[in-house]
This record gives sequence, structure tokens and C-alpha cells, in this order.
Amino acid sequence: MKVNRDLTLEDWKGVWIIAEQRKGKLLHVTYELLGEGRKLADLRKTELTVVIIGNGMSEEVDEASAYGADRVLYIEHPLLEVYNTDGYNKILNQLILERQPEIVLIGATAIGRDLAPRLAASVGTGLTADCTGLDIDEDDGKLLQTRPAFGGNLMATIVCPRNRPQISTVRPGVMVCPPLQSSKAAVEIITPELSDDDIIAKVKEVVDNVKKRVSLHDAEIIVSGGRGVGGPEGFTILERLAEQFGGVVGASRAAVDSGWIDSSHQVGQTGTTVRPKIYIACGISGAVQHLAGMSESECIIAINTNINAPIFSIADYRIVGDLFKVIPALSEELQKEMC
Repeated sequence: MKVNRDLTLEDWKGVWIIAEQRKGKLLHVTYELLGEGRKLADLRKTELTVVIIGNGMSEEVDEASAYGADRVLYIEHPLLEVYNTDGYNKILNQLILERQPEIVLIGATAIGRDLAPRLAASVGTGLTADCTGLDIDEDDGKLLQTRPAFGGNLMATIVCPRNRPQISTVRPGVMVCPPLQSSKAAVEIITPELSDDDIIAKVKEVVDNVKKRVSLHDAEIIVSGGRGVGGPEGFTILERLAEQFGGVVGASRAAVDSGWIDSSHQVGQTGTTVRPKIYIACGISGAVQHLAGMSESECIIAINTNINAPIFSIADYRIVGDLFKVIPALSEELQKEMC
């Protein structure tokens, strides 16, 4: 089923957020998208709708309704409890063609990167993936979709001039969550017609990853290391400092590419975009790609031997010195304060 090409661009109205859930709990990226979606909906003078797909999620639906959306579409079915490409794509394809939203936003997560291109192809429109900025063109109202290009060396702004909806996946950690609202959105519950035959690839079992992964998105304090830490052993003192602060360890792409630390720690345009309360950059020169992933941190502390390091241009506190002397001294002072 494809879009009716007799429709004009003006027939498509509204901004939709496709929520993401794991084990019946909405992911943080959903709330980030709600904040950005509200901004876009206000600029277009239209409604903001969040679409939640799952089963037995009434509490999560109620909570999501208080974050700025005008409407919640809750698609509930036992076969949709765990994400599967076929079921989600079929339901969303039908809904989009029936209700014709102008803009559809999806998180650029593992699930979003699987679902978005399938959905775009199903409805016959384009997709801009991994966006880090969204806006509305003042002249013609089109969605301006900004994303890194050529390995993050430049930013490209993309428009979809002829087809609707305009679909974007948005990088987690880039957008700001909206505040909790006193009023709640109207909730519409939809029970779709869905059978086992509609789902070709079935999930038989979900096995949690036993490997510990760092959660950079939710961290309030991040201690990051770059090429200046010298090797995997250099991250040992960073881990101690992060533990004292109650934070987590991050890393630049150079450190990850060198095999010094797991890629789950990578901060930057090609890693995780973060905005913690405190970001401590240790031995990180400050390549453009790294700065783009952490420049929105509330407080940035940079430690580097090079006084001309680009990281100093955005740092709130600048320490010119050897991190292997500075960090132990800082750890010692923190220990004194704790005693």
C-alpha cells in the first residue's frame, strides 16, 4: 500500500514521534524526541502525537501523555510486546497512510535504524538518518534535517521537497527532554488486526548482554580520555576518578580506534552525544567530531599539556599540565573531602 499521489503537500499535517520501548519501559530518547517534536509542531502550528507500540503499557502511556504531546496513539497487541520489524512496519505503514502526518521522528537507535528505512520504503518517501539538528524553513515550512556527512567532517542540511511524510531518525542525547506538564494528552487506544502470519521474523528469546556496557546517556559526570592517556593502562586512573565522582568513563574516537577501551565508551559525532553536568576531558585535543558530541555539557573541565588544544576553546576550566600528575592530585583532594 503506497501513498496516494493525488494528495498535495498541504494534505499532510501533524508531527509524530515513534516511541521506543524495551521490556515495556519507554526509552529516554522518546522524551528527547517529544521535546524536539513540540518545538517543530509549534512552528508548524499543528498537533504533536506520540505513537506507542507494545502490550500492557498503560502506566508508561499515562506518563508519556504528560510531556507536551497533544495526542497519544497507543497500539496494543500481544504480538507487539517485543519489537519486530514486520509487525511494527505494518501497523505504522497503515496508520501513516490513514492519518497522513507531515513529519515522523524516530530515535537513531538499533531499533530505529532497523525500522525507519523499512517504513520510509513502505510509504514511498525519503529518510534522513542520524540527525543532530531539526528546524522548519521559514519560507516554505519544510523540515530542515541536519546530520554529519563525510565521516563527520561537515554538516549537511537535507530537505524532502516532494514526498510526505518527512521521516528523520534523531541521534539520542542530542535533544533536550521537555519538562513535565500539568495537563495530559488525549489517549487513543488502537487494537490492530495482526496475526502470526504477518510476522515473518519472530523473536523466540531475548537474551540480555552479559557484557557490562557503560551508560553515557544518563551519566551526570563523565571522565573522558583521549590519545593523551597513552594506552589502556592510562584509563585506570580515569576509572578511579570517575568512581570517586560517582560518574562513568568516556573516550575519544582515537582511544577507541587504538583498542584502548570498548566502543561503548566513545563520545562524539560517531559515538554517543552527551550532555552531563560535568565533563572532564583528559588528554583530548578536541577534534570537531568530539566537540560536537559533548559541547552541550553544563561544565567542561579540560586537562591537556598543549595550551593551544582546541578543547580549551569551549572549556569552563582549563588545566595545562600532565594528566598523570593532575588527576592523582585531584583524586587525593577529593579523598580528603570525603574523609
